[in-house]
Amino acid sequence: MRVRVVIAEDAALFRAGLARLIEDRGHQVCAAVGDGGALLAAVAEHQPDVVVADIRMPPTHTDEGLRAALEIRQRHPRTGVLVLSQYIETKYTSRLLEGNAAGAGYLLKERVADVAEFTDALERVAAGGTALDPEVVGQLLRASRRADGLAALTPRERHVLALMAEGRSNAGIADALVVTGGTVEKHVANIFDKLGLPQDEADNRRVLAVLRYLSS
Repeated sequence: MRVRVVIAEDAALFRAGLARLIEDRGHQVCAAVGDGGALLAAVAEHQPDVVVADIRMPPTHTDEGLRAALEIRQRHPRTGVLVLSQYIETKYTSRLLEGNAAGAGYLLKERVADVAEFTDALERVAAGGTALDPEVVGQLLRASRRADGLAALTPRERHVLALMAEGRSNAGIADALVVTGGTVEKHVANIFDKLGLPQDEADNRRVLAVLRYLSS
């Protein structure tokens, strides 16, 4: 599908490179701006499918991008938000995913170098899915206050949980682990049972439940 994108990044060279990368993959960049205020204005004007935003932008370079992203998720719930950061900041991830993880993503900027991985995440978030950097997922797992539930998981179940939280489907997990779909289904059922989470046939709701657990 052709995705309509608004970019918010204060580093001009990175912003231009990101726009070129996205357009080269067949998508449309409606606007590319350098601060949170301009991002909000661009989203209101263009109503894009997805926003790609840095967390730290002018004037304070702390959390302007995140605050703009949270406002977009409230005002424009049909617009996906994919935030980029140079660092793993789990508190920001938790705020982004709070209440509803659908149409949200958090990637480290280094992932942009892998064009296929980045565009896959962009398209998944635009379609209402979830995309979390594997390293961010690892931090969330370690930071979870419900370590007793995690302790009950086998190493393979932990791996499956991390892949689920990245937003992968059962088929995607099976491909990554080189196992059958039935094996993945058994692991998923065990994970939900051990964490006390309800099982659900819908992949996005399953991911949402896992992410709520991770960010609790």
